[in-house]
This record gives sequence, C-alpha cells and structure tokens, in this order.
Amino acid sequence: MAKIRVPATTANMGPGFDVLGMALNLYNDIVVREREGETRVYNEGVLSEEDYRENMIYTSIIKALDKFNYKYDGFEIRVTRCGIPISRGLGSSSACIVGGIYAANALMGYVMSDNDIIDMATEIEGHPDNVVPAVKGGMVASLTVDGKVTYSRVNVPKKLRFITMIPSFKVSTAMAREVMPSSYSKADVIFNISRVAMLINAMNNEKLDKLRVCFGDRIHEPYRKTLIENADLIFEKARGFGALGEFVSGSGSTLMTVSDKADANRIKKQMEEFMSTIEGNWMVKILEPDFEGVRELHDFEEFQKAIG
Repeated sequence: MAKIRVPATTANMGPGFDVLGMALNLYNDIVVREREGETRVYNEGVLSEEDYRENMIYTSIIKALDKFNYKYDGFEIRVTRCGIPISRGLGSSSACIVGGIYAANALMGYVMSDNDIIDMATEIEGHPDNVVPAVKGGMVASLTVDGKVTYSRVNVPKKLRFITMIPSFKVSTAMAREVMPSSYSKADVIFNISRVAMLINAMNNEKLDKLRVCFGDRIHEPYRKTLIENADLIFEKARGFGALGEFVSGSGSTLMTVSDKADANRIKKQMEEFMSTIEGNWMVKILEPDFEGVRELHDFEEFQKAIG
C-alpha cells in the first residue's frame, strides 16, 4: 500500500510557455493498494461512477507497472484529499499522472528514479512544465531533448506569496491551445525571450522590483485571456493594489497575482472585495511554493484515517 501527496503546480508563469512551472502548497492525497478482482476508485470516500480504465491515476499506475513487468490483479484507489481543482490551470492532470506513477514505484519497491518518473509522466502529459515541479518541488525550467527531460531549479525568494484567484468556470487545455496562433512575429519572440531570461535572473537574485516587467507575455496570455471574462480588469485591479506582477496560471482559468509577504493579506482582502462584484464566483487563496514535490506519507494513523 502507498499513500502519496502531490502538489498543485502553476505553469508558464507569464513568458515561460511550456518551460517554467512551480509547485504550490495545495495538494491531492491518494492511497493505492492492490486487491483481488476489479479495480475500485473512490473520490474522497465515494465510489466513482467513472470507468476506472479512464481514470488518469489508474492508467498511469498501469503504464509504470507494465514497463517493469510487475504482475497485478486489481487495485483500490482512494483520493482522500482533492485540493487541486480540475481544469483550472493548477496542474490537476499532472498531479494524477505523477501520483499514479509514484504510487506504482512504491508498490514495485522503488525501481524508478525521479528522472524515470519525470520522463514517463512527461510522455503521458505531453510537456514537462507541470510535471517537473510536481516531482521535484519549487520553481523549475525544463525542456525535452530526444525524449528525455532536462531541468534546472530556479530560486524563489522566500518572501514571495502567490495570491491565487480560482473561478467556478473551467478552461480546458485543448481549448486554451486552440485559441493560440500557429506562428509569431520576430518582435513577439524577442519580447518573450527577454522576459523569461529576466524573470529567471530576477528570481535567482531576488530583484523583486523587476518582476512587473518580467511577467509580460505575447505568446499565450493575450489569446487565453479572451476565455477568462474580466481577466484584464482583474489584473488592472491587482496592479492598483500594489501587486508585483500577474499571470494566467497554466492554461487558465485561474489567475495569479504575485506579492511581497508583507502585502499579501491586504491584497488578498482587496481582491476578494473586488471579485465579489463580478461574475465567476471567484475563490481567492494565498499560496506559497512547495519545495518538496511529490512524496510518500508514512504516518500509520494518517493511513488508517485516510482509508477508513
């Protein structure tokens, strides 16, 4: 039996399309144990009506087990905590994939390295920007070369907070990619290269005064914001309240505002007051980077509480 905790992730972070991602302290917990007979999947204690063969945790478990010729019959999969909202740009699919592979690795006796897990999860997900921080924690730049993922940690200043604005409506990744153009001007490409280079350097050197310009993007946000009503107005309000920067989290619909720790509670309260005046039933949270990434939990009492 394995109990796994996987953090949410925010990808792109403005100019770092399909490259930058960061783990956040919002979590899914899953418990996986082998059983005889048909697999059962429970979501927070309730038996799912979904065909388990379509469940991303299950399919990721099976992909890992089959790769290493591990013999199995069925499974009981319990999502005991579902803190990552689905289709909101906070890495819910990556959390399922990484959690499933990590659970399979525990069942097999830890035959996979972190790099093995990252490569397999990226193969399933299609890009590494959410996968790598979900595994390694923190903020990471990553890319794929010949099917292998290469990544490098970006230092995040400890005083940064991420005011996360999550609406009741979803934006699918497929739809968010559909609205993007198939080609870009040289000026737009240079714009993004300069911003992503400056963003990484500003983070590493704690140059918080540079973040405002660093989060600028011309590759995906101008198009994806059309799917998120009032996005420009929300960003304008955040700037007025003293935020250090704003960006669309992943493919949306979640929007992210960056602030100094000292200002976070004030900006959160001001954003909540404003968000209550517009449509979308927005929930506002202050999140911090998760620097640990996916992990297995070993507390026996917590195990028993999770599985009933």
